[in-house]
Amino acid sequence: MLQKFDKRNENLKIWVGDQLLNRNDAKVSVFDSVVQGGDAVWEGLRVYEEGVFLLDRHLNRLQESAKALCFESIPSNDHIKLCLKKTLEANKMSKDTHIRLTLTRGEKITSGMDPRLNQSGPTLIILPEWKPPVYDNEHGISVITSTIRRNNPSFLDSKIHHTNLLNNIQAKIQANFARVDAALMLDYFGFAAELNGTNIFMSKGDKVFTPFADACLHGITRGLIIELCEQHNISCAEKNISLTELYNADEVFCSGTMGELTPITAIDGRIIENNSGIEMSKNLVSLFEGVRKNFCVNL
Repeated sequence: MLQKFDKRNENLKIWVGDQLLNRNDAKVSVFDSVVQGGDAVWEGLRVYEEGVFLLDRHLNRLQESAKALCFESIPSNDHIKLCLKKTLEANKMSKDTHIRLTLTRGEKITSGMDPRLNQSGPTLIILPEWKPPVYDNEHGISVITSTIRRNNPSFLDSKIHHTNLLNNIQAKIQANFARVDAALMLDYFGFAAELNGTNIFMSKGDKVFTPFADACLHGITRGLIIELCEQHNISCAEKNISLTELYNADEVFCSGTMGELTPITAIDGRIIENNSGIEMSKNLVSLFEGVRKNFCVNL
């Protein structure tokens, strides 16, 4: 589902570095590391009426990703929250908002890969937009299996939430040509990892399963779903999941900040049929919506 341009986003105020800029003026240097090598980390944030959803977990993951990449002078969570507050207030946004929060390694003194060329500290970018959830949560989505494999720690650890997303983009291109909504990416061994932009779950009977967080991103929403299962005595396990298991699951759904919880109705042309009649995803959506306000932070 291709999202359309929202005219409310024509005059956005965007935070870049240490200031708010009009949309047309919001730019980074050609010497910035994000331009030179995709050298940046990011988070996607969702703003509801109750506040920013799971903000501290997102910011902690940003901090850990930046530390893993040896960023210097990483801004504190309190500083980022202050910049977020100023950005949302400038745009008069308090709900129905998606924020792309990016922290680059910063501007280099000359082009090159060596991080020692970065001598000005990181660049903080806060891009808020009026934007609904990316998927049709009511009718669900269909996917294909991509030939592009998801990274694993042998190559690039998915626990670093970095902006170098070319393999995910290639998978999405395959989905576009197949005229489906998203692509399922496998890990190095051929087991399901995640969709090109969201985590994946399946249910069989009264049990819920999700891939190990080896090749897949350790998603924030994914983590909350696992917690909800534990709190409500729903059997939930991480395991290697084959395509055959997904084709024959009672339900398959994906999770993410931009997609929330979305049913997957078909994989590679196989219709997902609920033979048990247990509506596990509906139950989890209800639990998710019931606790959402408890995890929102007002700035």
